[in-house]
Amino acid sequence: MTDLPRIGSHSKISKLKFVERILPEMITENRMKRKRRVPMIPLALLFLLCQTPARAVPKTLDIYFIDVEGGAATLIVTPTGQSLLIDSGFPGDRDAGRIAHVALEVAGLKHIDHCIVTHWHRDHVGGIALLARLIPIKNYYDHGLPPAIAYDMQAELIEAYRQTTQGKSVILNPGDKIRLRRSQNNLPPLNIRVLAAGGMVIGEQSSSPQIRPCGPDFEAKPEDKSDNTNSVAILLTFGRFKFFDGGDLMWNIENRMACPKNQVGAVDVYQVNHHGLDASNNPTFVRAINPRVAIINDGPRKGGEARTFSTLRGLKEIEAIYQLHRNVRTSDKDNTMSGYIANEVEACEGNFIKLSVEPTGRSYTVSIPARQISRAYRTR
Repeated sequence: MTDLPRIGSHSKISKLKFVERILPEMITENRMKRKRRVPMIPLALLFLLCQTPARAVPKTLDIYFIDVEGGAATLIVTPTGQSLLIDSGFPGDRDAGRIAHVALEVAGLKHIDHCIVTHWHRDHVGGIALLARLIPIKNYYDHGLPPAIAYDMQAELIEAYRQTTQGKSVILNPGDKIRLRRSQNNLPPLNIRVLAAGGMVIGEQSSSPQIRPCGPDFEAKPEDKSDNTNSVAILLTFGRFKFFDGGDLMWNIENRMACPKNQVGAVDVYQVNHHGLDASNNPTFVRAINPRVAIINDGPRKGGEARTFSTLRGLKEIEAIYQLHRNVRTSDKDNTMSGYIANEVEACEGNFIKLSVEPTGRSYTVSIPARQISRAYRTR
């Protein structure tokens, strides 16, 4: 019988040629020696020999809305495995621990590549120092450290951030981009662009007054002097998919983003500004970005207010409103449906909401894993 050559990484005979050349010889020899049974190569082995290596399945773009109970912590993980965390919740073990759990155990990260602090309020910057001890963070971004501590800031939290970053954070301005590793050739481009920061909106030459009459139903509010006005706002695009996160942008700044020119455009998913508080979510702005899905990072007793719900429900193309928490201060009519709420009771386990965009960028799912709820949507 013909001796079988070894098939390995150094063999000059390919697997396909091996099957083409050796198998007929074995069959012929078997026919010639009918009295002696010659074992045939199993069909499963032939299948394996003829197979070409399988291509790796492209990964999804994942966005985790982590429950920090009325603060903010949004983790973005790209198909190439890079990560961006936007805000870090309140001080203390709870929020840093929840973020680290999602990053390490759920998303499988070993570190966080980029971290944006949208502004200097304790529910957005408070968890950063402890979080950096739980998981390494490579790059930090903000709208600039304050020259003096204002009434709505806590000096110890800003000093903890300064020590954590060792003074190496990057100041973001409207028009800047967060540089991420290029997507694989078979994936659509992914971009993260800053649309507002430090009280300025993209396209403005200088900081303008907050109150700018514009549009037939314009409604101004008193000028806001808190650091909310300085929030960093980003637009993420992945092929046709668009996601907007504006931190705690206030009413009049929102108006400047929508009027006289819509600086954002229509989006698929809107992380509702300022936890869904009525002091933000200007109807002019919300109608301009016209989201299909809205996700409110509220707490049981903070955010998700009636006027914001009314504005979102009034959109012609809205398909779903999700909440991290049921608002226990109000009635059911000012909450979304039960199946779209991650945490129904005030004493909760911190369930998160996950959004996954398919590699084509043409569809996405929103899920609440702890409740085994998942729904699919098409991008525009």
